[in-house]
Amino acid sequence: MTKPDSSLDSGAKRFYLTTPIYYVNARPHLGHAYSTIVCDAIARRKRALGIDTWFLTGTDEHGQKIERSAKLAGKTPLEFADVIAGEFRSLWDRLGIRYDDFIRTTEPRHVRGVQKLFATLRDKGYIYKSTYTGQYCVSDEAYVDGPPGTVCPTCGRMTETVSEENYFFKLSAFERKLLEFYEAHPEFMQPESTRREVISFVRGGLKDLSVSRTSFSWGIPVPGDEKHVVYVWLDALANYMTALGYGSDDPADKARFEKFWPADLHLIGKEISRFHCVYWPAFLMAAGIPVPRSVRANGWLLFDDTKMSKSLGNIVRAETIDEVLGADALRYFLLREIPFGQDGSFTFDALVRRYNGDLANGYGNLVSRVVNMMHKYFGGVVPEAGAATEAEEALRATAERTLAEFGPAFDEFNFSEALKGLWALVAETDGYLTANAPWKKPAERSDADHVALQARVLATAAEAIRIITALVYPILPASAEKVWRQLGLGEIDEAGKQAFLMNLQWGGLKAGTRFGEPAPLFPRAEKDAMERMQNLENENSASAVDAAAGTKIDAAARNKNVDPQQAPASPSVDPTTAKDTATAHANDALTPTTVVPQDAARPVATAQVHPVPAEIASARLSSTPATAPAGAPLTPDAATAEQTAPPAEEKHFITIDDFAKVDLRVAQILVAERIPKADKLLRLEVDLGYEKRQILAGIAQYYEPEKLIGRKIVIVANLAPRKMRGLESNGMLLAASLPNNAESTPVLAGFLEDVPLGARLK
Repeated sequence: MTKPDSSLDSGAKRFYLTTPIYYVNARPHLGHAYSTIVCDAIARRKRALGIDTWFLTGTDEHGQKIERSAKLAGKTPLEFADVIAGEFRSLWDRLGIRYDDFIRTTEPRHVRGVQKLFATLRDKGYIYKSTYTGQYCVSDEAYVDGPPGTVCPTCGRMTETVSEENYFFKLSAFERKLLEFYEAHPEFMQPESTRREVISFVRGGLKDLSVSRTSFSWGIPVPGDEKHVVYVWLDALANYMTALGYGSDDPADKARFEKFWPADLHLIGKEISRFHCVYWPAFLMAAGIPVPRSVRANGWLLFDDTKMSKSLGNIVRAETIDEVLGADALRYFLLREIPFGQDGSFTFDALVRRYNGDLANGYGNLVSRVVNMMHKYFGGVVPEAGAATEAEEALRATAERTLAEFGPAFDEFNFSEALKGLWALVAETDGYLTANAPWKKPAERSDADHVALQARVLATAAEAIRIITALVYPILPASAEKVWRQLGLGEIDEAGKQAFLMNLQWGGLKAGTRFGEPAPLFPRAEKDAMERMQNLENENSASAVDAAAGTKIDAAARNKNVDPQQAPASPSVDPTTAKDTATAHANDALTPTTVVPQDAARPVATAQVHPVPAEIASARLSSTPATAPAGAPLTPDAATAEQTAPPAEEKHFITIDDFAKVDLRVAQILVAERIPKADKLLRLEVDLGYEKRQILAGIAQYYEPEKLIGRKIVIVANLAPRKMRGLESNGMLLAASLPNNAESTPVLAGFLEDVPLGARLK
């Protein structure tokens, strides 16, 4: 197999790069924006170097999770996906993302290409039919090895038992081929931590994996056997080819595919490395299609030291930052602050500090000073610089060193280091300007000498700004466009089309160039900037509406104790026994936010309601339930004293809208068991009628597990998931006790009448 070219080789004549395709379970957030901004910056630089570039992004829209979410929302899956896909496109346009194509896995061109790939693999003998009976995690679209009641080892949610006929791909046949490929092409996957992890996984042995499902219908039908739908990972990965025209008979599509495939770069989140570095190349090898040249994994974006996740509710929207500071501020922060490939922390404080320090007081202030002085002293026309002194030669040397170092650092994904070096040039130019002080004329300096100094200093500083602006253009496109106009150089996008970075060198700003009018770049962020952004996020968290479903999305409290979710492995099966043992489809590790029907809800009792966190709920219940006294409030246990009811003399009113946000549902306990080494916790499996869930409850001291089975209880169904002891709890129990009585035994809320499962309390 021919060795792939370096993924960012600036000498290449064409370049094809992709983002992950994002799962349409909820609106986009900052984690999605990070990957897409990185790709956009790479694509802009490639184009400005004269390289024919194709940049693809898109959305992943199939799978059982989407089918169920759409049903709960009263929508068809396509209706559900349509609006969320639109949200992604709208955000990319708002952030100035210049993609060449946006692929949706529900498009006919994608369906056609996936069916062709599936048929090719089957015709070549790499796909066979078998059966699977076992556990399945709907949240991760993942098979899990174990008996009924097994929890997903990746996300901690309860699995469901499924039994169905599947098609399987002979992944086991590619174990040696993949290891040989990795050894021959060390540049194929980076960073090194990803490479080590993937190689270790393959050396551990590969088993065949499921590539179809029959228990639901929202997917691409298997050609010739339409009761099967193509499993989501084979479906999703194929987008990188179907967007180029794979599977089409149209000559233009065929020409595009032949021109740009194989991909030069798949940029992905690190949690989906296994799918892109093991399953994807195996599919392609089996089909006889060239393997992509490079897969690069970025780290997680952390907020409050926890991975941003829709299900955890600790997301930040890119729109918030754009509204307050502008899209370029976000682009600069993400590429400057976070070393690519590593996890990076995001805080509003760090964003504002970086914005004020580097952009407002640094680059923006430098441009403003030079442009304004050029207009003040020379009528906005660049003068002849005259003979350079030692100071000008020193600044020129720094600029030329920056030119030599920026490109290689950028092309090796060292964006932070590239920008650090570039901002050293910003600082030196600013220092040069201050040291020469063209605005101040000493008494001993003649008028002619002072004008000569002004001309030399301002022309030199303006040339440094030109170099800085050209290099930073892929990262700050909107700001670079403004500066380019102020420098009198026209439209920077047009310069990009003319490959202006290809021969960028000192001396390009000619005397006689007429500057444009001064314009503000980065107004300093005032003290209220962080508060404004936080308020926008709080408002969004309190009332975020999923436009696709017309439903409210559960806004989870930020929780530092939740383990970052990792992507599961793909479902795999022993080729002789057809037993699945692995897991699959993390949907770009974008776990779903709980979507709850927006029913009207009204309080029907005067008792105060206090939802109990599931992992510590009802810790003081007796093993023989007592009848709760009339009027007793529903309360959490003593472990959550800060959440208990206020003293009777205090009045804390809520509105009907506040109460409507709490989704109280009837559930029945199916399984109750103790958790090893956890004295207070029981693991419960509850049936809501429309789905089953796992809840951890602190009632082990008071209830014998077997006596809870079959009991109907009340849970808060839209509480953010929380992970404890490696298990995820999805809901909280309600209990009642006497107010202001620490010795009172709380009692689980329940019913005398036969209430249907899933019924909402209102």
